Amino acid sequence: MDMSQYLDLFIDESKEHLQAINERLLELEKTPEDMSVVNDIFRSAHTLKGMSATMGFEDLANLTHQMENVLDGIRNRRLSVTPELLDVIFEAVDHLEAMISSIAAGGDGTRDVRRTVEQLKRIEQGEMPNKQAAREEPPLEHAYGEFEYHVLEQAKEQGFSVYEIRVRLRDDCLLKAARVYMVFEQLNEVGEIVKATPPVEMLEEEQFDREFLVTVVSKAPADELQKRLMGISEIDDVKVSMLSSNEPSAESEKAAAPQQPAAMEQAAAVQAEAEAPEKQTAKQATKTIRVNIERLDRLMNLFEELVVDRGRLEQISRELNHAELTETVERMSRISSDLQTIILNMRMVPVETVFNRFPRMVRQLARELGKKVRLDIIGADTELDRTVIDEIGDPLVHLIRNALDHGIEAPDVRVARGKPEEGTVQLRAYHSGNHVFIEIEDDGAGISREKVLQKAKSRGIVSPQAAEHLNDQQIYELIFAPGFSTAEQVSDISGRGVGLDVVKSTIESLGGTVSVDSQPGKGSLFSIQLPLTLSIISVLLVQIAEETYAIPLSSIIETALVKKEEIFSAHNQPVIDFRGKIVPLVRLKDVFAVPGVADDGDAVAVVIVRKGEKLAALAVDSFIGQQEVVLKSLGNYLSSVFAISGATILGDGRVALIIDCNALVK
Repeated sequence: MDMSQYLDLFIDESKEHLQAINERLLELEKTPEDMSVVNDIFRSAHTLKGMSATMGFEDLANLTHQMENVLDGIRNRRLSVTPELLDVIFEAVDHLEAMISSIAAGGDGTRDVRRTVEQLKRIEQGEMPNKQAAREEPPLEHAYGEFEYHVLEQAKEQGFSVYEIRVRLRDDCLLKAARVYMVFEQLNEVGEIVKATPPVEMLEEEQFDREFLVTVVSKAPADELQKRLMGISEIDDVKVSMLSSNEPSAESEKAAAPQQPAAMEQAAAVQAEAEAPEKQTAKQATKTIRVNIERLDRLMNLFEELVVDRGRLEQISRELNHAELTETVERMSRISSDLQTIILNMRMVPVETVFNRFPRMVRQLARELGKKVRLDIIGADTELDRTVIDEIGDPLVHLIRNALDHGIEAPDVRVARGKPEEGTVQLRAYHSGNHVFIEIEDDGAGISREKVLQKAKSRGIVSPQAAEHLNDQQIYELIFAPGFSTAEQVSDISGRGVGLDVVKSTIESLGGTVSVDSQPGKGSLFSIQLPLTLSIISVLLVQIAEETYAIPLSSIIETALVKKEEIFSAHNQPVIDFRGKIVPLVRLKDVFAVPGVADDGDAVAVVIVRKGEKLAALAVDSFIGQQEVVLKSLGNYLSSVFAISGATILGDGRVALIIDCNALVK
């Protein structure tokens, strides 16, 4: 029986079950006597085991079966729930997630889980793990397939050496993916990477602990490879070993063996569903269908073309001034606007899909740091466009790790300061207008104003003269400067800063903003503002000489006409007085070198735009009007064009460039 047609459904449902297991395990740690939670975890594991066996993923099914035995011991009260026992179960869940990721990436889902299986068997037999054993990292091992085996053999025949390189990162390394990239870059200069464990996709998404394994073919000696990699910051250890023979492992041979039909396992999966009648009833009551995201993307692309043609029809209707045509076009515009709302809502995803990973991460990090931390999540049902959801995960990981590592104090320090022993990190999301706000607030030590300012001056980020005129808010914003993202010990600034420039650049690339506020001794608040969607946006069309540009309405405060005598000069920069505040004037004609004769009128048309708390006045020749447009990328070749975020096609077929206001506000 061909099971490949069910693969996508299997992957989606497996991820849901693993997420449910993660969430319920965290609940179990808080209420270890609640057997209803254990039963929920058991049912999810049992269903996952049956599904895996049916699809022929034996490693996944065997590990789940062993985990199921331990859960059965807990619900029959033969085993007691301890943090060390849960550490082992969480480790098993990590392996299961890695297997599912491998299958989703086209792999076979095989993985060396012998150590974890042995631990689960010992627990089942009543041998409880100690704290030290539970915290040990499982050794990484490569499993070479037939193709990789032949590649390595041919490389050796051509005079290359084959090395297995084990790289271990430092405990305080925050940008793990960046270090992996630097390692790969160094190795590619002197050889060729054949295999990585964990896979490259997981390394890029930082889905590994501190260690990864790389197989390289190279003519360089081992000591040169070691020297190159140890020169990279935040790397703790590098071990280079030469492979003398490359035999396909038993794991890969097992993966190559044909899978047998599994009618018995199919029956087990059906039985597992029967054991959860409440869940089944809920599924029947909710009338939903699964839709491949690629289909939604294609639907969105087609609708974007419709928006372009709608703009063209509206322009033709205005030019012809035909009553019936105008009426028909207006009706079509209303219908297409409703259709646009429906399609955008279909693409909206609750931020819960991102937030769900954080309770587990907070638990693990708090145990590693020896701290007590509670994570409160508010507004997880707030929805964002899928394209935004895909990008915000990493920035939030940085901010939450930052709050735990450098914000929340150790329990004894908190008690000495009159605080509860357990620190609190609150993750909030809510809608406001056409934006979504995500806030991370902690009740930790806060940001040391003096130390941040001292560090900024020593790094040359701000001059001593300018530093004297900065208020508290502006000083806190300095922690986002690239100069703070260094390999120095983070304790140098007593709290925050390392890697936050990456957070800021990622959020701003999504058209959002990030700000920080802090009260020393009481805690800090990071606030992220994001647009609801990135594909169809509302803009103000403006004229600059003979060219048309688009400015996103989300960045605009207001438009105005400024008399030329009201334009002043400060520090060789034209400025205007906007409601009692000095705002720099940016002449877009000069920024984009637009050819044409300068306007000699008495007043200048300006668009006041905002980036966080900073303002700028963009000088244009005239305003055309507001319009909804489709944001199109300029492609890789033009991706570095200054102050341009994309382009759109207007109703008359012309291309209008969309201005990136964040790049113009200094």
